[in-house]
Amino acid sequence: MKSFFASFLGTLTALVVFVFGGAFLMIVGVAMLAALGQQPPPQTIEKGAFLVFDLNTNITDAPSPFEGGGKLAAIFGADGKRLQLRQVLDALERASKDDRIGGLLLLGNLQPQDYGSGYAALREVRRAVEAFRATGKPVVAYAENMDTRDYYLMSAASEVVLHPFGMIWMPGLASEPLFLAGTFEKLGIGVQVTRSGRYKSYAETYVRKEFSPEAREATQKLIDDLWGEIRGQTAESRKLTPAQLQGVIEQPQGQVGEVAVQNGLADRASYWDEMLDDLKKRTGNDADERTFKQVALRAYLKTAGASAHHSAKIAVVYAEGVIVDGEGEELADVGGDRFARELRGLRQDDDVKAVVLRVNSPGGSATASEVIQRELTLLRQHKPVVVSMGSVAASGGYWISTSSDRIFAEPETITGSIGVIGILLNVQDLAKKIGVSFDVVKTGKFADTETISRPKNEEEMRAIQATVDWIYDAFITRVAEGRKLDPAQVREIAQGRVWSGIDAKRLGLVDEFGGLQAAIAHAASLAKVGTDFELREYPGKKEFGEVLKELFEEAGDFTSRDAMAKEITRRVRTEWRTLGQFNDPRHVYLRLPVELPLN
Repeated sequence: MKSFFASFLGTLTALVVFVFGGAFLMIVGVAMLAALGQQPPPQTIEKGAFLVFDLNTNITDAPSPFEGGGKLAAIFGADGKRLQLRQVLDALERASKDDRIGGLLLLGNLQPQDYGSGYAALREVRRAVEAFRATGKPVVAYAENMDTRDYYLMSAASEVVLHPFGMIWMPGLASEPLFLAGTFEKLGIGVQVTRSGRYKSYAETYVRKEFSPEAREATQKLIDDLWGEIRGQTAESRKLTPAQLQGVIEQPQGQVGEVAVQNGLADRASYWDEMLDDLKKRTGNDADERTFKQVALRAYLKTAGASAHHSAKIAVVYAEGVIVDGEGEELADVGGDRFARELRGLRQDDDVKAVVLRVNSPGGSATASEVIQRELTLLRQHKPVVVSMGSVAASGGYWISTSSDRIFAEPETITGSIGVIGILLNVQDLAKKIGVSFDVVKTGKFADTETISRPKNEEEMRAIQATVDWIYDAFITRVAEGRKLDPAQVREIAQGRVWSGIDAKRLGLVDEFGGLQAAIAHAASLAKVGTDFELREYPGKKEFGEVLKELFEEAGDFTSRDAMAKEITRRVRTEWRTLGQFNDPRHVYLRLPVELPLN
C-alpha cells in the first residue's frame, strides 16, 4: 500500500508538472511570437525632434545574438536592455547630420553588466556626443541622480540638468576584489599556485586575504591613470580644472541639487515637469501638448534604409568575455575552438577583405588563447587584421591581440598583464572532515598529478612551474614578434603587470588611441577598399531555438529584493563561476591579475 501511494503521488506530481508546465510554455510561446510578430510601422520623425538616448541600458561591444532577444528576455524578467556600441555611435553620427533632428537628450542611468558600459566604451560614446554637439545642435542631459559613469558621459552635453533633490555622486574609483582564502581554509579546500611574473597576482583571490604589495602597487597606478583621464575630460567639459573638480567631489554636500549648480557641476536644477515644458518649447510644441517632439534612439536605428550591397566585406569579430578551452558558452565566454573556427571561416572567405578583432576580455585559458592566436596568425597571412581594444584586453586578451597589423586602444583600456599562473585545487582537508578517503594505484610517479585528493608534492610543483615558465617565455616571444620589440624589453615591462592604455602606448604595447570606428577605418585603408565595403559582424545571429533555451536557463537565475544580499551573492557567484572557467587542460592561465570592479 505504501508503495502504491508513493507511485500514485509521483504520477500525480508528474501530471501536474506536465499540464501546468505545458500551459506555461504555451503561454510564453504565444507571448514570444506576439512580441516578435509585432512590427510597428516606422516612426515618423517630426522636424525639430530631439533624439532621446535612454541610458537605462547596458552598452555592449557585441550585438544581440538574436533580433528579438531584447523582447524575449523582457518576457522572462531578464536583462533585455542592451544596446550595441557600434549602433549607438552610428545613430549619433547619423542624427548629427539629419535635418529632422533638432537636438539630443541624454536621460536616465547606465546599467553596466559583465563587460558592458566600461569606461573605454563610454569614451567612444562621449566622443560621438561631442561630435553631435559640435554641429551646433543642443545636447541636454537630465537625471535625478548621476554616478561616475553617468556623469562622465553626461558632462559632454552642452547643458547638464539635475533634479533639485538629485545628486551627482562621483567620488572616484576604487577596486575592491573578493578574497576567498579564509573561506577555502574553513571549507578545507587547498590551493597551490605557480606563476611567472612578479605582478601576476590573479590567484591571490584564492590564497590571500588582502592585496600583496605588488598587486596594490599595480592596481593603485592603474586606477590613478584611469581616474586622471575620467576627471580630466569631465573637468574640461564643465570648464573646471581637475583640481577644482576634485575639490568639489571631496565634499559630498557639494554635489547635491542647487549646490551642484553653484559648484559648476550642472547648469540648472529642474523637476521633470519643468524639463518637459522646456523641451516642448525647444521642439516647437505647444504647452498643452502631451510631450515634446522626439524619437527614441532605438526607434531611430530602425529608420535607417537598407544597406547597399558591396562585394567587399570587412568583418568585425567580437572576443567579449573570459577565454575558455573548448566551445564555451556563447553568450558568456570566448570558447577557443568555437572562436578559432569562426576565424578559419573568415580566412577562407574571399569576400572578406580585412578583419577587425574587438577584444573585451580579461583573458583565461592559455591553451585556448594560443588556439585563437594561431588562427589569427594564419588569417593575417591572407588579409589585414586590426585589433580594437575595449575596456579590458589583458593577459590572454592581450595574447590574442599580438598577431595584428595595428592595435587601437583607449587611454582607459586595461591591458598588458603579460604573465602566467597555474592554479591547483585539492580537497584533502575537506574530505577528512566528512569522512571521505582516497587510494590510488598508478603506473608512474606523475600518473595521478591531476588528482584533487591531495596537494601536489615538490617534484610535481617543479614540473608544473616549468610548464608555466615555458608558456611565459612563449608569451614574451609572441609579444616581441608581434610588436617588433626586443624580448629583453618585453620581459622588463611584462611581469604580469597591468597597464592603462596610456602606459601601454608609451611602452609600445599598443599603436594608437582610437575606438572601434577608427579601427574599422584603418582596416578598410589597409584592404584598399576605401568606403566601398559592407560591414559584417561575428559571431552571427543565433537560431530561435538556441536563444529560447538559453532564456529559459537564465529565467531560473537567483534574484533578490535585498540589495546587500543580492550584491554579496552576485560577487560570490561570480567568483564561483570563475572557478568553473578554469578549464585549461594544463591548469595554466593567462588571466588579469585581479578582478577590477571599479566602483
